[in-house]
Amino acid sequence: MKTFHSLRWIIPACLTLSTSSLWAQAAAPTLNTGDTAFIFVCSLVVWLMTIPGLALFYGGLARTKNVLSILMQVFTVSSLIMVLWALYGYTLTFTDGGSLQSVIGGLDKVFMRGVTQDSLQGSIPELLYFLFMLLFAAITPTIIVGAFAERIKFAAVLVFMAIWFTINYVPMAHMGWGGGWVFALGAQDFAGGNVVHVNVGIAALVGAWLVGARKGVGTSAMSPHNMTMTMTGGSLLWVGWLGFCGGCALLANGFAMLVVVNTMLAAAAGTVSWMLIEWLHRGKPSMLGAVSGAIAGLVAITPACGFVGPMGAIVIGLIVSPICIWAVEKLKPMIGLDDSFDVFGVHGVGGIAGGLLTPLFALPALGGLGFAEGRDLASQMSVQVGVIGFSILYSAISSFIAFKLAGWLCGGLRVPADDEIEGLDLTSHGEPGYKL
Repeated sequence: MKTFHSLRWIIPACLTLSTSSLWAQAAAPTLNTGDTAFIFVCSLVVWLMTIPGLALFYGGLARTKNVLSILMQVFTVSSLIMVLWALYGYTLTFTDGGSLQSVIGGLDKVFMRGVTQDSLQGSIPELLYFLFMLLFAAITPTIIVGAFAERIKFAAVLVFMAIWFTINYVPMAHMGWGGGWVFALGAQDFAGGNVVHVNVGIAALVGAWLVGARKGVGTSAMSPHNMTMTMTGGSLLWVGWLGFCGGCALLANGFAMLVVVNTMLAAAAGTVSWMLIEWLHRGKPSMLGAVSGAIAGLVAITPACGFVGPMGAIVIGLIVSPICIWAVEKLKPMIGLDDSFDVFGVHGVGGIAGGLLTPLFALPALGGLGFAEGRDLASQMSVQVGVIGFSILYSAISSFIAFKLAGWLCGGLRVPADDEIEGLDLTSHGEPGYKL
């Protein structure tokens, strides 16, 4: 518990160094080369999980005529968001917003002003801190691509992402990580369960609903065209997720390794759980099920990885897969949703489940690291429920606005019916994914 209390200022949210009063009271920061090397490696593998990881994972799930369109969307959306992060996202997330600090940051570092090779953030260069958080910003909206795959205009994707990043991700990241009211409330969300997974899951639900179902859903085959590609991408996601969560400790120490081990074990348990359930009910375990289980475990452990012990991480992975299977197999058809690659069912539902399970397995009696001073399970759970509820509501409203604006600016969200039938590779990009 002594270890936990010494870390509790960095545990409530990922990478809030620039706004925590702790740093204002501490001695001047000095560069630590070990921490710098560790976070740089974490940054590299987080980029690996986006390109090529997420691109290949989604690309394999698409039909042959749409694979290139998926790769193009992941590649270009992540690139667009990185530029916007440098222009205004970083400053609005991680600087003092004055009277608006509870909801948004300021403009002190607009266009990366003052972010130099000599400036530090804790024990690492600020440029590295900027890079690590840039990669979080790049992958988060890109995940939404899987919800409306195979039928949306490319222009609408880019416009929606720019708007959504501005009105959703930046305020959400500031509120959760940059010293806003969610951070001050002390929600247990170590690496982005709310800002990333619940947020994109709800955005995916709204997007799939507004864009509408793909032509032929329920009557034509919509199965993945290349499970080898999907397995490769999913494996890269798993590797990258270790850096995604582990790097949030901002230090190369034993606590960071606990986070990495927790992340690894939850994914493994999620894989086993999904495989066994599918084997029992369908008679055969599938590769898609195994990869989906790993992703579900990774999603669920994201908020919990800095609060639970290894055994708690395993149990979270075992629990979340059945919940996500229910969301994909039962809830999705129940509400008539064509969420192409189950972003809502895995990221949204899995993120909610992980956020609610975090306080339970943070209990020292269950191997967790405990709670901040003055908190117990009941009080922490009430905070978790409130923050998750806010994330759902804010994401639904902001995503609806962003999709509507994109549709208005682009003359609708959806490609013409003939283009959808022929496939987006040729009709939207003029080149095929494969030349057979």
